[in-house]
Amino acid sequence: MSEAHPDIEAVVSEVPPLHTLPLEAARDGYRDFMAVDAELGSLADVRDSAAPGPDDGTVPVRVYTPGGEGPFPVLVWMHGGGFVLGDVDSYDPVCRVLADELDCVVVAPDYRLAPEHPFPAGLRDCYAAVEWAASRTEMLGGSDRLVVGGDSAGGNLAASVSLLARDRGGPEIDYQALVYPTTAFSDEFADEPCGDDCYFITEPDLEWSWDLYLENEVDGMSPYASPLRARDLSDLPPATVLTAEFDPLREEGVAYADRLDDAGVPVEHVHYGRMVHSFFTNLAEPRVERAWDALAELDAHLTRALDEADEEKRLATA
Repeated sequence: MSEAHPDIEAVVSEVPPLHTLPLEAARDGYRDFMAVDAELGSLADVRDSAAPGPDDGTVPVRVYTPGGEGPFPVLVWMHGGGFVLGDVDSYDPVCRVLADELDCVVVAPDYRLAPEHPFPAGLRDCYAAVEWAASRTEMLGGSDRLVVGGDSAGGNLAASVSLLARDRGGPEIDYQALVYPTTAFSDEFADEPCGDDCYFITEPDLEWSWDLYLENEVDGMSPYASPLRARDLSDLPPATVLTAEFDPLREEGVAYADRLDDAGVPVEHVHYGRMVHSFFTNLAEPRVERAWDALAELDAHLTRALDEADEEKRLATA
């Protein structure tokens, strides 16, 4: 029987079940888990800004500009945390690495969290941030290539933003990077694929986060809360979907990749054996090498997809 890789097990095995903690304690614990001592990534600039948000409000965003000569693709990265944990500060190390390794201008929205702001508040914030980034690519030092991505709940938000953009006629998104995304509010996947060997999050943790994110079960039926429930997944951006062996979200990630493929959407599904939920963000010491492998694979997929899109655009205008 396969076991979690010792590198990652050492990182996450001592994390207490989130659903057993008071909300503020869970937030503090998650912030501590994401914290690193070193500053990662070699960047030209990091600055805070604000995007016009829903209801005449604003959405705080942090913009990471890589070194070197642009223009760069613009990647709007939505952080994980089960819709209730995390912020731009806790994900700052991850976004620095993404900007440096993927050669993208990374825009990180500090979207509103549940339960104070349940669905669809966070999604509306993320969509507003994508609109803002799309309208300011040149000002941001970016090219006309727009990418969305996220991990866990952030993967859900990235997939949902892609659906919204398709249904609303824009902005045009060129790629979506979905790292072990949660895609369905459903008991269809309630039997944990890794059983008692799940690490970091378990089925009770998922139920806890969904209960806080949704005001009622009807909201969970919306394709913008549960992208896997969308009747039609055609005409969406090409995607990479990453899954991990010891992750209760594994099967719904696989199901979403299969649905995209069935709908004719180019999709790369990469499964990481012996890895657990959260492995992608373990980029600092204690270093998890498979996280860097996943990052390199994502970089290769993204580069290939954008090169193909550029070639199609060139042929269309020739």
